Amino acid sequence: MPVLLLVALGLAGCAGAPRRPAPPSAGRVAALPAAPVLGARAAELAAHLVGTPYRFGGESPAGFDCSGLVWYVYRELGVGLPRTAAAQHAAVRPVPADELEPGDLVFFYMPEDHVGLYVGDQEFVHAPKSGRGVERARLDAPYFILGYAGGGRVAAGAGP
Repeated sequence: MPVLLLVALGLAGCAGAPRRPAPPSAGRVAALPAAPVLGARAAELAAHLVGTPYRFGGESPAGFDCSGLVWYVYRELGVGLPRTAAAQHAAVRPVPADELEPGDLVFFYMPEDHVGLYVGDQEFVHAPKSGRGVERARLDAPYFILGYAGGGRVAAGAGP
């Protein structure tokens, strides 16, 4: 891993809420989870939401739209993201398709903005449309290859 990336991961939490000092006996302050750990937790939570109904504007387990699902997953992990797919796309660090890791966001234009959460092995979780619930899909499916608009990584220290 390049040194610059390691430094960026180490500094990702600096802009967050102030931390309480550690007790003298603790010796150090607990750090925020690194991006790969955060991503793995996000992917796991998203996978548990498969089967949840689709609801336009939904952002809770009662029903999700695509960006509401992503917004909810990261909010549950203490990370604030914008609410719409287009704003989420603008808020993440771009990642090439061959470097996607669990928890990364994947974006599509079909013909409107759409977002899902990458879970690994060319699969992602998304809330596709009315009449279908949250489901897994494959990035290498022709429909998603044609509409793919990029991937992005959520910073571990992002705040609301």
